[in-house]
Amino acid sequence: MTIVQPTLWGDLDPGLEERPASSASVASDARSAAPRPASGGRSALASGGRSAAASPSATASGARSAAASAHDAFTALRGHTERIVAHSSDRVAWLRARAMGITATDVARLASLRAVEAVVAEKRYGSRFSGNAWTEHGKDREPVIAAWVAATHGIEPSAHLFHASTNRAHLATPDGVGYDASQRLVLAEIKTTGKGWRSIPRHYLRQVWWQQYVLGADRTLFVWERHDDFVPVADEPECRWVDRDDDQIRGLVQLADRVLDKLRAYRV
Repeated sequence: MTIVQPTLWGDLDPGLEERPASSASVASDARSAAPRPASGGRSALASGGRSAAASPSATASGARSAAASAHDAFTALRGHTERIVAHSSDRVAWLRARAMGITATDVARLASLRAVEAVVAEKRYGSRFSGNAWTEHGKDREPVIAAWVAATHGIEPSAHLFHASTNRAHLATPDGVGYDASQRLVLAEIKTTGKGWRSIPRHYLRQVWWQQYVLGADRTLFVWERHDDFVPVADEPECRWVDRDDDQIRGLVQLADRVLDKLRAYRV
């Protein structure tokens, strides 16, 4: 039987979806977060210097504040447990919520501007893909692999759908959520594959970075289990830590917001 994923872009109440945060509003939200080293400090320092040239101390203070605000817009956002939208056990509510925004699965396809239209079309009309032997194998193995992740790294399985702090239409469902020894939020993403990977495929990295942005995490344990004709080839899966990349996240947010803008235009 073919299952069509529901889409709500034709009748979604605009009040349920926040517009993408402007630079000003993002910076305002970030002021409550703890300052962190800025990745884009050069332009922030230049801007701060022009606006406070008469006072060196004010210049330095303003530059640090501007740099911190710019970086904090894409760094750890607190309160992820207060941003749970749905749980995958409630399939209908989970699918409805996913249809209302841009998920990590959607973002994985946003390799360039050319991919925007394809994602827009699927969000408008839904997907007729109902799974295959590969996806079914992944569903069967995920709980087993998740148990290994919890036992070896302390990252517990998760099936919650979260929204980002700055935009309720930015969504993600990581496979695992936990904390490291320093009590920093870390995630896990689980895959099964019939291929030997020399590096993590790029579309999966986009998925990981988007999840980090949505939840406010700095690292993700990417875990994969290789199989031969659906039989695992090793006793344990392979894994690798993926660090947060704010430059990549910034580009993904821009592409995701292009998708959202186009979808809103169809609702007008």
